Amino acid sequence: MDRRSGTRYIRCLATTLAAAVITGLGPVAAARAEAGCGGGWQAEVLAADLGGLENLEYDGAGGFYVSGIVRGELRHVAADGRVTTLLTGLDNPAGLRRSGADLYFLTGDGTTPDGGGTLRRLHLPSGEVTVLLPDLVQPNGLLLLPDGDLLLTQLSIPWPPVGISRYRPATGEFTLGWSPVPRPNGLALTADHRAVLTEDVATSQILRVPLDAPDHPTPVAAIPDGLFPGLDDLDTAASGLAFVAGDYSGSVYQVDTATGRWCTLATGWTTPPTGPLPARPPIGPTSARLAPDGPTWSLYVTSIDGTLRRLRPPTDLDLTPAFLR
Repeated sequence: MDRRSGTRYIRCLATTLAAAVITGLGPVAAARAEAGCGGGWQAEVLAADLGGLENLEYDGAGGFYVSGIVRGELRHVAADGRVTTLLTGLDNPAGLRRSGADLYFLTGDGTTPDGGGTLRRLHLPSGEVTVLLPDLVQPNGLLLLPDGDLLLTQLSIPWPPVGISRYRPATGEFTLGWSPVPRPNGLALTADHRAVLTEDVATSQILRVPLDAPDHPTPVAAIPDGLFPGLDDLDTAASGLAFVAGDYSGSVYQVDTATGRWCTLATGWTTPPTGPLPARPPIGPTSARLAPDGPTWSLYVTSIDGTLRRLRPPTDLDLTPAFLR
């Protein structure tokens, strides 16, 4: 096992141990699972053999930027499938968000328990990279808010939790631990734009964090993702549905954030073991993102097996993203 895989394996093991001793943020929402809801969805691989992927971001022109956590790369997958490498030699790049000509990204996911992770900005036309925040602890998820601020999760396991931090690019203002959510991973805006969703990976909870009261997160749902709690990145539709990557089970989930009910859209997307022992986590989907698909919207998913997939919904399901509401 290489350093990156080993660190992330230890992190996943730590979440399981933590779940046994940590109560969490109140009663865990009941695991109200419905029958599989993949009927009518169509899945296809848009790109493969990209190395273990952690996150993705729409490029505004039919393609995507992806972070290669295993190879330490940022790559671009164009609308025609052509793949180009933008940056190499990065330490475990993770969350991505684009704002105009700038691509914000995190490094140090799973490798910086004592600091050393960063938030950086890549100016796409020039290729210039600027370090905006140094010495972050285990930065993972990233979200661009409507007001231009960035939220970032710090998945500090098993070390003392940092929570969700907030950064204002316009002024450089940084609020460490803006929200005290323990062990947060992905981030998504809610349909009403009044809160964000994240997960506590140790308890498999999806949590709602009010933007005006970030110290009062509340549980929305809980999805048991197999032996290891493995909920990863997520996105939300204007309808209130959330779509969550299940890293350990190899699944993609659909969650009704109003009721907490959830179902499985796709499953079995895992990396095959390379030896006699079961594959070590992370082994499945790492990020889910709603993005344009011609005149409509689809769900796009990255996985640790190096694939970028598109999930087209049934014709009667509107996937307009929450941020456009």
